[in-house]
Amino acid sequence: MTNRFDSGNKNRLDSPKRREALPPYEILRKLGLQEGNVVADIGCGIGYFSIPAADIVGSKGLVYAMDIELEMVEETERRAAEYGMINIRPIVTGEYDLKIEDSMASFAFICFVLHEVRERIRLLYEAKRILKNDGKLVVIEWRKKESDWGPPEEQRLEIGEIKELLINCGFRETIETEISSDFLAITALI
Repeated sequence: MTNRFDSGNKNRLDSPKRREALPPYEILRKLGLQEGNVVADIGCGIGYFSIPAADIVGSKGLVYAMDIELEMVEETERRAAEYGMINIRPIVTGEYDLKIEDSMASFAFICFVLHEVRERIRLLYEAKRILKNDGKLVVIEWRKKESDWGPPEEQRLEIGEIKELLINCGFRETIETEISSDFLAITALI
C-alpha cells in the first residue's frame, strides 16, 4: 500500500458530509446494483456501502464485505448485526488475496481503495478472478484535483490511468458515471 487509510480514523468514514456527498443507496442503484446480485465490496471499511448493498440485493443476493483490516471487518459485522442484515459475509483478506473462489461475484466494488494500492494491476486481476463471466467491476475514486477533504492531489489517480489499468487487466469496456464534483465511478465489464 502506498498510503493506507488509518483504521483508527474509521469514524470519519460515516459523517453527515460524506452521506450528503456520497449517498450509498443512490450511488449503488445508479451503478446498476440489483436484487439477487452477489457483491464483493473490496475494501469495505466500516460497511458504508456493504450494508446498503445487502439491502438492495435482498435475500436472493449476498455481499462479501472484504477488508485487509480486522478492525474494519469487525465493525462491518457489528453494523450488519445492528441492522439485521443476514446476507453479509465479512472476510479479512490479504492485500492481493480476496479469499473467495473464482467466479463468485456478479458485482465487484472498489471504493477509494485503488489510489492506496501499490500493485494496482495485481489487485484488479484478483477482482477480475472472483467475477462471473458477465460480471462488472465498479471503481470509485477521488477526482485528481485539490479539495478540502480526501487524500492529497498527488495521491489521486487520473481517470485515464484507471481506464488504462482496467483495459490492461482484460476488461473489455469502461463506462464513466458522474457521482459528484469530487468523485467519479468507472464501471468495467468482462
